[in-house]
Amino acid sequence: MTGHRFTSAFAEQLDAYLDFKTSMGFYGASRIWYLHKFDDYCTRHGYTRFDQTTVEGWVTEQLTRSGRFRSWMSYVRDFGRWLQVHGDHDAYVLSPAWKAQFVPAHPYLLTAAEIDRFFTAAAAVATTSPWRWQAVAFFTLMHSCGLRTGEVRQLKPIHIHLREGYLDVMSAKSNRSRRLPLTDDVIAVLRSCEQITARQFGHDRGTFFVSSTGQPVTAATVGVMFNRIWDRAGLPRPEGGQRPRPYDFRHHFAYANIDRWMADGIDVTAMLPYLARYMGHSSIDSTFYYIQTSPRFLDAYAHLTETTASVLPEVGFR
Repeated sequence: MTGHRFTSAFAEQLDAYLDFKTSMGFYGASRIWYLHKFDDYCTRHGYTRFDQTTVEGWVTEQLTRSGRFRSWMSYVRDFGRWLQVHGDHDAYVLSPAWKAQFVPAHPYLLTAAEIDRFFTAAAAVATTSPWRWQAVAFFTLMHSCGLRTGEVRQLKPIHIHLREGYLDVMSAKSNRSRRLPLTDDVIAVLRSCEQITARQFGHDRGTFFVSSTGQPVTAATVGVMFNRIWDRAGLPRPEGGQRPRPYDFRHHFAYANIDRWMADGIDVTAMLPYLARYMGHSSIDSTFYYIQTSPRFLDAYAHLTETTASVLPEVGFR
């Protein structure tokens, strides 16, 4: 039996390849999960050669069930390159022509009731991993601070300043960093999480949120835990249309602020640059992407477009 429980003719090579990736600092659970899918496909069909028929056959099958993310193509392509370097000169490297176009996601609009039920379930999630006490804090940062999933995963203990009431998002998307103030409620949630994690993994661990082995949590694990909590909360999954996902907390953060400003009679146009900065956007255009589905947005869109010039200085000639 192989270390990762592969069963196909490529089992030993897959194990050796993953050991190599781990030694290089790549611990991704997503890579292992998709290579298991490839391994199962080869076992079912009895394939013993890593050739074009085998690889492209699996890719074609996988495309019929994959969502908007297509990173799994890079995993099987990289494995082919690794096989060539390690003696299998006939191993097929997936053609660049198979690079699938990025499929933009449509947000799932979370309701206040769904959010309440989600966090109630997150506080009682049944697991022996650190997610038992980390889940509420992790998703709170996405919901209450609008952070990206990757930004939360990469936070280090030294980036979170609970006594001063702020956190630093370092080298985020497009290598932009920003400092975000925290509310007392968020500080309390993070402090409770830190106390438990520090007792088990120390204050000098690599990241604020960790797996059972003390490693950074993976993107795949975040999705798994989100779905587990969603189901534990008894929340429905639409049969058609967009399914709920962790990133919808960030989307909700954007349009919830817009809704609140509109309800309070605040000039939304004047506030958009602040929201864009808080969320780490390079321009207001990126912020509009998140808020265009706001329940109040369409009604107010005409007003926003009419008053956009109010935040720009008057142009004059001398």
